[in-house]
Amino acid sequence: MGLRNWAYYTKHAFINIFGNQLVHAISVGTITSSLILFGSFILLSYNLNNWMVEWGQSLSMSVYLQDEIDQKTRARIESLLKNLPSAEVKEYISKDRAMVDLIEGLGAHSGLLEGLKENPLPASFEIEFKDVNIRQLNPQKMKEEIEKIEGVQEVQYSEEWLERLEGLVYVLKVAGFVVAGFLCLAVLFITTNTIKLTIYSRRDEVEILKLVGATDWFVKMPFLIEGAIQGLVGGLIAVSVLFLLFLLFSLDNVHIIGLPVLEIVFLPIAHLTSILLLGLILGLVGSFIAVGRFIDV
Repeated sequence: MGLRNWAYYTKHAFINIFGNQLVHAISVGTITSSLILFGSFILLSYNLNNWMVEWGQSLSMSVYLQDEIDQKTRARIESLLKNLPSAEVKEYISKDRAMVDLIEGLGAHSGLLEGLKENPLPASFEIEFKDVNIRQLNPQKMKEEIEKIEGVQEVQYSEEWLERLEGLVYVLKVAGFVVAGFLCLAVLFITTNTIKLTIYSRRDEVEILKLVGATDWFVKMPFLIEGAIQGLVGGLIAVSVLFLLFLLFSLDNVHIIGLPVLEIVFLPIAHLTSILLLGLILGLVGSFIAVGRFIDV
């Protein structure tokens, strides 16, 4: 009997949805948009955390050279860099190569550089330190020593970027939770009103069910399932859109000056499940609020 009841609940939930397609489409669209925005915060935070863990396990430096140094000076600097403990000179980036990389990185916005009369970017050596204890290596002291070498203009290392991004990740997480709170309220409001409209369209049927002795939960269940379906569908669409965005942005690896090339990764199953459950719960809670007064019908 219980199984037959659930079949009845589910059947009438879908009848309600297909009978009020526009209203439900608006509700699902609201849930989807909210979860996409929330999921984007999670995806960005997840990748930033991964990158910081990766940077914490290795150290890289960009040694920027003064303009107009001769070949002999450059070769001497390279030789000194190779003699640093556990250091590997990955590559030399000329001024022209640096400008090409910047133009490629800016993509469609590369037109911003058209007004430049000369190339302001310095040449550099990219160095990587592997299998070392960063704290024992003391990168700040090493940076100061390298900057004393004749022909070196400036040194930047990955730990500096790591310290800057830690603050960014914290702000991003706080902003994500605040935005998520407002979005949840918006989703609850839309879902609640959607279910109320469905209830209004079926008020005669609801009254008949109550008159023939149907329990409150028998009347409420189709509407609760209806809200849960809205939330679940919104979550599935949101996850699909997030995956498409991931495929779009993961075509190019991320490269920040002074840091190794970084790979964008997608959310693990646990995070995706959380997004789906959030959509399901929001839809269920919204519908539960809407049917809360059925006992008075």
